[in-house]
Amino acid sequence: MKPWLKRTFVGLFGASALLGGVAACSHSHHGPGGWHSMGPEDAERFKARATDRVADKLELNADQKAKLGVLLDRMQEQRLALRGASDPRADLLALVKDNAFDRWHAQDLVNAKLAAVRDKGPQVIAALADFYDSLQPAQQDKVREFLQRGSRRWGQG
Repeated sequence: MKPWLKRTFVGLFGASALLGGVAACSHSHHGPGGWHSMGPEDAERFKARATDRVADKLELNADQKAKLGVLLDRMQEQRLALRGASDPRADLLALVKDNAFDRWHAQDLVNAKLAAVRDKGPQVIAALADFYDSLQPAQQDKVREFLQRGSRRWGQG
C-alpha cells in the first residue's frame, strides 16, 4: 500500500474515532448534567445500586460482591481517564475554530485517549477476570445468557 494512502486511512480512522468519542462523551443518558456533574456521593449511590442489582440477579456471596465493587471502581477510573480533564465539546470546537482542521491537536487528543486505555485497561481486565473467575458455573451461565440476549438491563427479554 502506498504511504500516502496508508496515512490517509489512519488519519480518517483517527479522526472518526476521536469525533465518535467526543460525541459519545458529550451525550447524556442520565438527565441534565448526567455523569459529568455526578459527585462522589452520587457515584457511590450508583455503585451501590448497581452492585445490589447484579448481586441479586447472580446471587453473589460477599467475596464475589467485593470483587464486583472493585470492577466497578476500575471501570469508573477508566471512564474518567478516557474523558480527561477537559470538556469534549470544547476540544471539538478547538479543532474546527479556524479555517483548517487542527490535525496536530486532534492527534494529541487521540494519543491521550490511547494512553488512558493503555494505562488503565490492564487494571479493568484484571478486575473483570477476578470477578468472572470467582463466579460459580451457574452464575457464569447467567452472565453469558445476559450478554447473548444483548439486553442492557437484567430482567428485560
